[in-house]
Amino acid sequence: MDFLKYEILDEIDGVKIRDYLRYDKKLSSRFIKQAAIERRIFVNNSSVKLNYYLKKGDKIKIDIYRKNEIQNIYPIKVDFEIVYEDRFILVVNKPKDLVVYPSKSHDISLSNGVMYYFKVNNIDSIVRPVNRLDMNTTGLLVIAKNQYSHMFLSNCMQDNTFHKEYIAIVEGNLKNTRGVIEKNIFRPSEDSVKRSVHDTCGKFARTIYEVVDRFDNCDLVRVKIETGRTHQIRVHMSYLGNPIVGDVMYGSCIYVPRYLLHAYKIKFLHPYTFNMVEFRSYIPSDMSEYIKGQNNLNI
Repeated sequence: MDFLKYEILDEIDGVKIRDYLRYDKKLSSRFIKQAAIERRIFVNNSSVKLNYYLKKGDKIKIDIYRKNEIQNIYPIKVDFEIVYEDRFILVVNKPKDLVVYPSKSHDISLSNGVMYYFKVNNIDSIVRPVNRLDMNTTGLLVIAKNQYSHMFLSNCMQDNTFHKEYIAIVEGNLKNTRGVIEKNIFRPSEDSVKRSVHDTCGKFARTIYEVVDRFDNCDLVRVKIETGRTHQIRVHMSYLGNPIVGDVMYGSCIYVPRYLLHAYKIKFLHPYTFNMVEFRSYIPSDMSEYIKGQNNLNI
């Protein structure tokens, strides 16, 4: 078993363990409540309730694993690359033409494949993706193996300390070889898939880009996103007048089997060791093949 461990080193007066874990240690209310119900919170090796008042010298332990969790995702063998794995996280390289979650229109997903992998390897976990990738976006995706790891990494996402970088091939040549886009992403209606830039409505989004190679009809661009809005890179590149190659929804005039966007680098604090970890993925073959057919302009 793996435990979160805390020790009360200073005088503490009238503080319940619920409030200490929620506000001092930034654990989610849901995580705390479920751990308490399942009697996974201990003080000085004895299980306690959430109204326990802490005192100096108390040693807290929380078992981070929920046992025998159930999820309505059927295990199906799906091919994907495992980049890294430990007891807390699984980092995979998502292929193209694969959604992250199953739906009415897509009954085979990455989650089905991960569930199959967990089952055949006797891993007692449900599938908890931390970041999301669209069906045709390839690249790195992190799956938390327990509720605590998912909570921790989700907080990192909200605090913008979960760093994501992408490689994209965009149509034409960008006016500036590097820049920052700060434009709201707006969804016009609940049933709308397409997003757009808006001056006042929508959610703030910040995208940093840099041209790493220039060709006669396209640019190879490195992109960092400091917010995680749906279709953010696709919308912002289209706003500049340089949609991602193959992204017909956002104005591309070039047909390729998918739009050419790849999540190539992620960097975040490990949920248990608290060390910064970084993972990279090579540019996929369809993107490298597309570039081979272009005339390099050497910026």
